[in-house]
Amino acid sequence: MNITVQPSEINGTIPAPCSKSVAQRVFAASLLSGGETVVSGHTESDDSLAALEIIKTLGAEVNFNAQSHSLTIKGNPPSPTLKVVKLDLNCGESGLSSRLFAPLSLLYSGDVTLNGRGSLLKRPFSGLMKQPFEQMGVKYSDNNGNLPLNLQGQLSAREIVVDGSESSQFLSGILMTLPLLSDDSVVKVRSLMSKPYIDITVNVASKFGVEIENDGYNVFRIKGKQHYRCDSFNIEGDWSGASCLLVAGAIAGTVEITNLDFQSNQADKFIAEILQFVGADVEIKPSSVKVSRNELNPFVFDASNSPDLFPALVALAANCDGVSHIKGVERLLSKESNRAKTLQSEFGKIGVKIELRDDFMVIEGSTTKIGLKNVTINSHNDHRIAMSAAVGAVGLLDSGSKIIIENAGCVNKSYPGFWNDFETLRCYKQGN
Repeated sequence: MNITVQPSEINGTIPAPCSKSVAQRVFAASLLSGGETVVSGHTESDDSLAALEIIKTLGAEVNFNAQSHSLTIKGNPPSPTLKVVKLDLNCGESGLSSRLFAPLSLLYSGDVTLNGRGSLLKRPFSGLMKQPFEQMGVKYSDNNGNLPLNLQGQLSAREIVVDGSESSQFLSGILMTLPLLSDDSVVKVRSLMSKPYIDITVNVASKFGVEIENDGYNVFRIKGKQHYRCDSFNIEGDWSGASCLLVAGAIAGTVEITNLDFQSNQADKFIAEILQFVGADVEIKPSSVKVSRNELNPFVFDASNSPDLFPALVALAANCDGVSHIKGVERLLSKESNRAKTLQSEFGKIGVKIELRDDFMVIEGSTTKIGLKNVTINSHNDHRIAMSAAVGAVGLLDSGSKIIIENAGCVNKSYPGFWNDFETLRCYKQGN
């Protein structure tokens, strides 16, 4: 699927999709629950569907209620005796699911293989998982640091050390798993990044009645023999998915995104504050954010704790009048693509100069419109690159110009409705 993007005014109101980060954690907790959980607010994405397939493989029952647009998940809490049968789990392209369910799956079997497809097969695992698993008595093997990986053994509660410098996703899996062990556990964490995502994990566990003691993000103390249980859970809207469209409002008109909670633990909610800082008109309401175009000034922002915000920030910086600096390039190297290099190359095709200086990305923005035809943007099968390029181009192109984004269907990973919502805001015309 290719998309043709042309300059256009932005004007409209749309709801944010559900947060896939919250959804996958809720699905995991619902699996571990001893009862039924009614999950509302869910919107489909490839990553959340992968998580649902995993919990079904692990014994959960999932039913969709078309009338209420909700899911009812009947949990399958693990028994004290591990199954002998070997488990094979397909994580699709979801990095979070692979790292979240790796430790959790060992509550159900002593022989688990996790696999995936596409970009997930190229993402590193051994540096995140090998030592913690071995500390807990589990035999770990993988494919030269990548999937598939095999885990053999039974988790034992003890004091372990987890390196959080590359990702917090595996730590989330550990924190959700350890409360079900028979003894207490202590997790010491080095160099933790993306702390807000750990807040999401702790919050979801708390709503399911499980306590995780957080001592300054350096030490987590977890009581054993706890039980997950929650009758109902509403999944909040996704600030990550909303970020590009909020930027579109700032550079090309007015957009209001509903189903957003400014009290959320999601790190990407800072997009609203950044848009205010650069000069856009921003109105924050109890459950929505409205952004309108204005003169935009360059900015400096540390995105180390919110790396998914990087592509939207690049689209914004490209349309600011001056040079912007975004810190956190090292967090982009192992995403669906090497996002630092991909953003540099693809935005370069539409006249945006980007330099990579150690951990900083330096973007030379401009308010001068450019004329482009027959320019093809390669999404690199990366959902956030496709969305970012579309939004950035809308503000940069002059009348009569257009670009083509290849493999635009990759947005299904997180936001399948993105192009429909983009069309509702009258930003593009679909190509063949």
